Amino acid sequence: MGRIFETRKATMFARWNKMAKVFTRISKDIAIAVKAGGPNPDNNPALRRALQNARGANMPKDKVEAAIKRASGQDQQAYEVVLYEGYGPHGVAVVVETATDNVVRTVANVRMHFKNHGGNLGTTGSVAFQFQKMGVFRLAPEGIDLDALELDLIDHGLEEMGEGKGEKGEPQVIIRCAFASFGQLQSAIEARKLPLLSAESEYVAQTPVELPEDQAKEVLELVDALEQDEDVQRVFHNLA
Repeated sequence: MGRIFETRKATMFARWNKMAKVFTRISKDIAIAVKAGGPNPDNNPALRRALQNARGANMPKDKVEAAIKRASGQDQQAYEVVLYEGYGPHGVAVVVETATDNVVRTVANVRMHFKNHGGNLGTTGSVAFQFQKMGVFRLAPEGIDLDALELDLIDHGLEEMGEGKGEKGEPQVIIRCAFASFGQLQSAIEARKLPLLSAESEYVAQTPVELPEDQAKEVLELVDALEQDEDVQRVFHNLA
């Protein structure tokens, strides 16, 4: 087990605004999961993941219950998950995951963000080949025998395991698997009652790009603008 590579995160949100955005993203994840698999988390792994992420983000219980109730209603708007690809400043590859009820609005906004920050929105497949879609689990490290856990989870799809940090610098254990093994590894983690902080599918950059600090700042300004868009769920890039 070693230190796992993670791409740099933007840190430009005011805290209250960022938390509101996180809650909105999780609410959409809940809505998509409920529409696809029903409101019972026991029979819906995607909903279990969304609820775990809600707990990890300290999302209030009443907001979680309201999101499930809305998603179970007949008049709940349907969200379509759409990926956009492009290049940011200085050739950094960017993948944008959106959940939208209006694709025309979303693509126009994403294109505008790229253009306004020195990038270009590309076509499908233009940068995705530089990323691998993986299941990514983040655990609190307290009380975990990391070497024993790594050996234990290899048989359940684990591909990478290492140490990382959360947005506040807190230590985390990061576990990655091929996306096809997501459900198997999720079940293994749940069965062992490990201190799971989040469970996500992520596009992991295969070849990180090193840039000077001033150029990296320009890239992160684009990432920040995209993340603040109401239709954007997550942004992935290969900036080291």
